[in-house]
Amino acid sequence: MTAPEPAEGRGLDARLVVRRGAFDLDLALTAAPGEVVALLGPNGAGKSTALRALAGLVAMAGGHVRLDGRDLRPLPPDRRGVGMVFQDYLLFPHLSVLENVAFGPRCQGAGRRAARRRAAGWLERVGLAEYAPARPRALSGGQAQRVALARALAVEPGLLLLDEPLAALDAHTRLEIRAALRRHLAGFAGAAVLVTHDPLDAMVLADRIAVVEGGRLVQEGAPAEVARRPRTDYVARLVGLNLYRGKAEGRTVVIGGTEGEYALDTVDSPQGEVFLAFAPSSVALYRTRPDGSPRNLWRTRVAAVERHGDRVHVRLSGPPFDAVADITPAAVAELQLSEGSTIWAAVKATETHVYPA
Repeated sequence: MTAPEPAEGRGLDARLVVRRGAFDLDLALTAAPGEVVALLGPNGAGKSTALRALAGLVAMAGGHVRLDGRDLRPLPPDRRGVGMVFQDYLLFPHLSVLENVAFGPRCQGAGRRAARRRAAGWLERVGLAEYAPARPRALSGGQAQRVALARALAVEPGLLLLDEPLAALDAHTRLEIRAALRRHLAGFAGAAVLVTHDPLDAMVLADRIAVVEGGRLVQEGAPAEVARRPRTDYVARLVGLNLYRGKAEGRTVVIGGTEGEYALDTVDSPQGEVFLAFAPSSVALYRTRPDGSPRNLWRTRVAAVERHGDRVHVRLSGPPFDAVADITPAAVAELQLSEGSTIWAAVKATETHVYPA
């Protein structure tokens, strides 16, 4: 899980150590120039704390923050060369949109005319040139997000920090702004760190994902690799997989269940400690024991039946182990599923995926 070192000292190289009451963050983080790294994790994992430590808004108990080889820890936030987009955007309500974007360059020492010229250029890039004289209260949520991004980029930062930038948007606007944000990030030459709890934002916007739980890095890699090989229950739930840890013996993986150990057949043949995963859509459900008795077959209990769009998630509670099945509403009716009913479940060996723990 070691992150790649930025080439020749360029980009971000940080170890963030923060202690706030009972919470302890210790996170190593790198981001190369032009790379977008997403911090993904549950509420309270330390994602926003890490972002604020990078920006200099939270005191660090140890570690380091280097950007393009320059030590940022001794510097105040306004001298770090860092741009930040907050979840609620924090636009100045008494300033026009143009002056909001010009604020950063002015703080850097640019003259009023030069700062306004730079701000106008950025508003043109984000498609809001006509809103330059408007006040923030006249903007929609999506427009405010674009102004906040333009303000962050107008200081020409070496590091761009985005704290849940899409969280305040409705579903339709979120789709539109996510696509626009992806275009702008693709054209950004510096390093970028995105904090989100939404796996889709992370998968679409990031080049690399760092999963944080309890103030620690628990998994990182390219989005496709994290989605294909989750290493914690949290990540497995996010990407919609059943995940178990066990011991591989030939093409069998022995996992711990609610009533001792249970063996699952696979087509993979690693040895030793492994993770075994399979999709909920791979789980077949039967009212009675099926003919032919598939190898990976178990009798279990329905814990919950939950509608998700045009599919139904059926949560199965052991013995022998918990799992989630994904079936159609018609299958729910045919099987007469309800909470507490017993059911037979099966998954083919060819539908399982095994990889080293």
